[in-house]
Amino acid sequence: MKPLVLGNLSYGMYAIGVKDGEKPNACIVNTVMQISKATPSEQPLVTVAMNKANYSCQCIEKEGIFTISVLSEATPATVIGALGFVSGRSTNKLENIRHKVLIEGVPVVKENTCCWFLCRVKDKMETKDQVVFVAEITAGSDVAVGTPMTYHYYVEHMSGVSPKTSPTYLPPAHTFDKSSGESFVCSVCGYVYQDPNFGFEELPPDWTCPICKMPKKAFVRKK
Repeated sequence: MKPLVLGNLSYGMYAIGVKDGEKPNACIVNTVMQISKATPSEQPLVTVAMNKANYSCQCIEKEGIFTISVLSEATPATVIGALGFVSGRSTNKLENIRHKVLIEGVPVVKENTCCWFLCRVKDKMETKDQVVFVAEITAGSDVAVGTPMTYHYYVEHMSGVSPKTSPTYLPPAHTFDKSSGESFVCSVCGYVYQDPNFGFEELPPDWTCPICKMPKKAFVRKK
């Protein structure tokens, strides 16, 4: 079986808000799933899977709380780039992202998101590289707006890619800048520049990657 076939499984796009002490942080995942409905005596349960090496994963293990902001099709790609391809260990990923911080200290992203949920961890399961958190939803939006973004929409309509720690990561396709017969790939997120009418080296010096916003110098030539 080719890994590309797994793309037929359905995924959504979500911003996970976390905290490390008093410091709010967020990341992007496509691994949220509802596993129970609300009852008069119980809150609904969801699962979120994360790579153990991710800073946000470590924050959830430490604090036991996180938010889910459901991205909409109107959420800018720059938001996904800022939250999804840079580590929050030494970077304020939310600096240029519209958000609010709940009284619990975790952030909710407000960049054209559909809705949000506040979650508390009830249990977890571990594999070699991943942690699957089981959490109950304790608060959230009363209404939802917009159309939720799917991973398929992100890839097909926004030319989106996944970081190497994501379960949906695939190596960059070997596409070419037709003006030179070479391909140029972002060394941070794997985005491949592929405009047949405008060569990569003709781009202005202040041009940045449309996904992770890294500068032109972050791109590498691949023959």
